[in-house]
Amino acid sequence: MLLTFTVTTLIMIMIPGPDAALIMRSALAHGRLAGLLTMLGGLAGLTVHATAAAFGLSALLVASPAAFTVVRVLGVCYLLWLGAQALLPNRAGARPRERERPSGTPLAHVRRGLLSNLLNPKVLLLFVTWLPQFLPAHGDALGRALLLSGITAGLYAVWFSLYNVLIDKVGALLRRPRVRAGIERATGVLLVGFALRLAVQ
Repeated sequence: MLLTFTVTTLIMIMIPGPDAALIMRSALAHGRLAGLLTMLGGLAGLTVHATAAAFGLSALLVASPAAFTVVRVLGVCYLLWLGAQALLPNRAGARPRERERPSGTPLAHVRRGLLSNLLNPKVLLLFVTWLPQFLPAHGDALGRALLLSGITAGLYAVWFSLYNVLIDKVGALLRRPRVRAGIERATGVLLVGFALRLAVQ
């Protein structure tokens, strides 16, 4: 059962989403360290959700329609804002290097990843609906929940660390002005798409 959880969770993590888009954008704009910091922020957000779910706090949030709606609305607005950041400079015709901003600080990269996961209700629901299926009916359910949460966090860290290295390896190609401008536009469209899908679900 533990193997089933590990393999299935890894597959779900590997499915492209806001995390992959943000990590790629950070790595291309500011280098491998920026991508790593964005991943660490996402990992921190994931850990918060996992810990809250293990202690039953996430279930209380999901049980409150008003609170869950607030999280969803904040998540939608944040993804729309990130998408607009990626799209608007391209419309202005700025070159990639001209779009570097002071926001590319270590704290900013961590914050992007953190908020992306904290405000994503789909991550919240993942732990509320998926993780409990692998908890024992009797015995140390909390210990098991923390173990599964730790496995999820470990898989997330390993996968997106490898992903970040891959982006860095092909960075010379991806950082070419036309290619990177296209990636910026694609990232913006994806983030806006994720936001709209989240809004209607």
